[in-house]
Amino acid sequence: MGDTPFLAFDGVTLQGRRAPIVEDVSLSLAAGAFGVLFGPTGGGKTTILRLAHLELRPTAGRVKVGDASSDHLSAGEAAMVRRAIGMVYQDCRLLSDRSASENIILPLQIAGMATGMARRRALEVLGQVGLAGKRSISPRYLSGGELQRLALARALAMDPHLLLADEPTGNLDSDTAEEIMTLIRRINARGTTVLLATHDLKLIGGYGYPCWRVEDGHAVQEQPR
Repeated sequence: MGDTPFLAFDGVTLQGRRAPIVEDVSLSLAAGAFGVLFGPTGGGKTTILRLAHLELRPTAGRVKVGDASSDHLSAGEAAMVRRAIGMVYQDCRLLSDRSASENIILPLQIAGMATGMARRRALEVLGQVGLAGKRSISPRYLSGGELQRLALARALAMDPHLLLADEPTGNLDSDTAEEIMTLIRRINARGTTVLLATHDLKLIGGYGYPCWRVEDGHAVQEQPR
C-alpha cells in the first residue's frame, strides 16, 4: 500500500436545486486502503460514492481516481475510467429476467469482452463469492445475501482497482452481513482499494479503517465510537 492517494476529493461541492448536496468534501485513500463513510440516511454518503464513480461531476472542486481527474475528463473518458471501478449499489440493480451469470456476462460484453471470455470470467467471479452453483438461477429466486454476493461478483468482473459499496449489508441479518463484509475484506486484501458506506458500525469496529462521518453534506474524518 503506497502513500500517494489513489482516490482523492479536493474541496468537492455538488450543488442541488436549492442547496449543496455535498459541500467542500476533502478526503483521500491510498491505493489498497479501505475507507468507510458513515452517518445518517440522507447525509450524502451515496452522492460521495457516485462522485467517486464519476457518474456525477462536482460543481466545484475535483475528484481524482488514479491519474484521472474529474475536471479534465470528457464523458467518454469518464466511461473508460469507470471500467476500472466496481460499484455495488444499495438496491443491487440486477436484471431479474437474466440468470446470475448473464447479469455478469452482459456488462462485460458491453465493455467489449468476447462472449467466451465473458462467460469464463463470470464463472470465475461467481466461484469467488460462493455462487458457482447458482449461475443459472434468476436473481428473483436468490436470498438477500445471495443477491449481494451476485452484485459483488458483477462489480469484480472487470478486476477493478477501486470498489465502491453502498450499504452492502443494509438489509441483511447479522450473520449474513458479516459474511459479506468478510468477502469485501478479502477483496481489499488482494490489493483493491475499497470505499464503503454503512450505517452498521459494528461491522467495521476494531479494524482501524480511515472513516468519515457524512452528515448534512459534509464529511469529517473521525473514528466512530
